[in-house]
Amino acid sequence: MNDCGTILVVDHDETTRSAATLVARRLGYHVSAFTTGDGLPEVLDGDRPALAIVEVDLPGESSGLELLRELHDTFGDDCPVILVSADRTSALDCVAGFMLGADDYITKPFDTGEFLARIRRSLRRAGNGNGNAKPRNTLNLSPREREILALLADGKTQKQIAAALVISPKTVATHIQHLLGKLGVHSRTQAVAQAFQLGLVEPDVTAHILVATPAADDA
Repeated sequence: MNDCGTILVVDHDETTRSAATLVARRLGYHVSAFTTGDGLPEVLDGDRPALAIVEVDLPGESSGLELLRELHDTFGDDCPVILVSADRTSALDCVAGFMLGADDYITKPFDTGEFLARIRRSLRRAGNGNGNAKPRNTLNLSPREREILALLADGKTQKQIAAALVISPKTVATHIQHLLGKLGVHSRTQAVAQAFQLGLVEPDVTAHILVATPAADDA
């Protein structure tokens, strides 16, 4: 097995720790597992993990969101952190995680195969895994995709975007699917959050835009 580094797992849920350990070892990484995040950056003593998997609701004084900030303060914003949660699964929760710098947000229960794929993707995007992944600042968005992303961030529905750009709603839907793939996300809400995180759009929209329901996109 290759020694690719360490994956940090912080979760009081034994199921998650076991799944993360199996996946990490399969990918050639050591695992450091903890049930709480209290004082964890100091415990790591400058040993930067290749990836951190953090439960949002942690026992103790530090929440998963606080630990996310502490890890980025200690190791830099390019240290990938995947947030996981069984209870905080709404669109608003996911957006909050992405806005604070999470690389991904996975709700429980999760499929092991998907878990593996998303961990591998985060490692590759951070340059810690095998394969040729594009850096986040070279997403190669087309001018049209940038227009549509900006309109999504401005709260426009699919039909409103089509009218504004004088194209069909079906064409808009195709562009949105391409955007999701390039941004490495699974929903329009996540795409907007990721766009803010990467500086692709200006953060001047209101919170209700970010939590628009999928039904609103068909209005």
